[in-house]
Amino acid sequence: MDYLEGLFLGKLWSDTDFENRRHLGLFTLYGFLVALIFSYRYLTGRPLIFLGSFGTLQLVLFILLFLACPFICFRYYRMPLWGKLLVIFEKIAKAVLVIDLTVHLAIPQVKVQVGGLQDYLVNYLNSTLEKYTEKFAAEAGSFATVMGVLMGGIHTVLVFVLIIALAIVVPGLVFLLIRYIQFGYDWVIDKLILKKYFRFRR
Repeated sequence: MDYLEGLFLGKLWSDTDFENRRHLGLFTLYGFLVALIFSYRYLTGRPLIFLGSFGTLQLVLFILLFLACPFICFRYYRMPLWGKLLVIFEKIAKAVLVIDLTVHLAIPQVKVQVGGLQDYLVNYLNSTLEKYTEKFAAEAGSFATVMGVLMGGIHTVLVFVLIIALAIVVPGLVFLLIRYIQFGYDWVIDKLILKKYFRFRR
């Protein structure tokens, strides 16, 4: 329970030391999960359940959960178990909305339609190999083709690895950005309202 509290409540509302530890594995797993959902949405053209179809209803719900967060969390440790579970569920729901938003924003950034993906990849590979072959033709002589294929292959692999890395890292950065914005908002509400008008913050 402490782990879930630290993960979803954050350091402002949680007594755990979750924020003081490194969570690279969790960060990577989250990015991998979002990448899988994005891949499903891109390849099939339809959302996974509802993930990837962020619309007005999801936006309104996300804003409401965002604004209500400090008022929901500030009495967390005074709640009964069922109340705590409801708060954790609300946090999970907001995290799912963040995933939904991330996938929804990422889909339009891919300019290649899924139907032309294979041709695009083949053409990219051929053009890359051709470019490196021409580059080494004057210097490598008869080894131009070998050098071109070798360097073009390395270039293609590096681009592929970079895309995979970005697909994993960017969703985590989006999540952290929203988390920090939430923390800033919660901190302001806590200072200006909760501690001023509520005798017990927790």
